[in-house]
Amino acid sequence: MKKLYDGMLLLAEILFLILKVLYFFCESVFTIFIPTTRKSVAGEVVLITGAGHGIGKELAIGYASLGATVVCWDMNEETNKQTVNEIKMIGKNTAYAYQCDVTNRKEVFKVAEKVRKEVGDVTILVNNAGTLFVKKLLDQSADEIRRVIDVNLISHYWMLQAFLPNMIEKNDGHVVAISSVTAFVGATHGTVYCPTKSAVKALMEAINNELRTYSKGKSSIKFTTVYPSLVHTGLAKWTNIRFPSMLGGLSPQKAASLIIDAQRQNFKERSIPSYWLPILQLKSILPNKIFWCLYNSLGICADAED
Repeated sequence: MKKLYDGMLLLAEILFLILKVLYFFCESVFTIFIPTTRKSVAGEVVLITGAGHGIGKELAIGYASLGATVVCWDMNEETNKQTVNEIKMIGKNTAYAYQCDVTNRKEVFKVAEKVRKEVGDVTILVNNAGTLFVKKLLDQSADEIRRVIDVNLISHYWMLQAFLPNMIEKNDGHVVAISSVTAFVGATHGTVYCPTKSAVKALMEAINNELRTYSKGKSSIKFTTVYPSLVHTGLAKWTNIRFPSMLGGLSPQKAASLIIDAQRQNFKERSIPSYWLPILQLKSILPNKIFWCLYNSLGICADAED
């Protein structure tokens, strides 16, 4: 009798699982044709790392223009203040600049406490700071390797440890991580950069699942991982791309706009342009030789630094 009862429970669980899978599949298809409403960020406190230039600067301006209070972090005090000044020039006065080395845990916690006292609790955290050295692995120094890992990956840990506890306490908040399409493909001259971006992808998945597990599914904190492709930030020279328009070739301003949209629509993952994510996910399905044949046909390669 007990075996029959257990069997019926298992069958009911399997049927319920199938129904949930079908529901989520239909929900996913529905959102393709009916875009999710963008939530307001007016009044939110948005902290952006690497706000002194490139995508980070445009993110700060973009969020400020939508009515958010923007907290700009960057090691370069001068360019960071320039970002805040540009925000104030468009009539937005709720922008603050803080100099901080996000690779230094003590400094991160010290500046984070200062932000809480002077501005308030951060409700949207954008881990954008990044760097790279476009070189062959054997040409990279130990300092260069450590620098890329510290900025692109380790800083995410310090920022999460500094700001996530308050979000957990209030059961509210949003964390955005800027990864890269190279998180899915180990590109030439990207032997350090690509692994850091893959690790960011895994970190965001893990922390999302960790909060979901410990809250028993009741966590309201959102996580968004963004995978930009080619953005003209000046960090690398891309002269060997066969079809640049297909890869995006976006300005930092356009990329920032799409990142903000992804956060406002609560996407868990989003590539820029959006069509790249499903294409890259085929890598786990297609035979290895087929994928690399297609990849090589695009002629994607960043020029090595001198």
